[in-house]
Amino acid sequence: MNAPATLDHAGIAALIPHAGTMCLLDRVEAWDARRIRCIAGNQRDPAHPLRSASGLLASTAIEYAAQAAAVHGGLNARAAGGMAAPGFLASARGVTLHRLRLDDLPGELSVETEHLAGDGRQLLYAFTLSHGGATVAEGRLAVVLDTALPA
Repeated sequence: MNAPATLDHAGIAALIPHAGTMCLLDRVEAWDARRIRCIAGNQRDPAHPLRSASGLLASTAIEYAAQAAAVHGGLNARAAGGMAAPGFLASARGVTLHRLRLDDLPGELSVETEHLAGDGRQLLYAFTLSHGGATVAEGRLAVVLDTALPA
């Protein structure tokens, strides 16, 4: 994976529809046409928007991964001179959570996604969320793009 350009939180927020604290990613560390690696460090924040009474559950990894996939799509579209179509998370499959919570992890989380397949209407990504080199969660995401239907 190369890094044609890194992106900070503001740059990420400009590419995805999530605003304010719901934009979970801090920065893009590296990306290419197939993969992206993003960093987040907000999992310990008591005001995290996905935190429940039980803490920040590991299933939140799916949202971190979905946002990384959205950033990846936006960066690829920008590189091609266009804008990405809005997408909607359709499913998360083969998800394995290797721990119960994320809010007890100090430091940063790394989320990597890889574009596996897709066309103009749907995309499939694999993801891994890790902390300190250890895998915390992994799985696949299916994204449906909001594109105009043929007449």
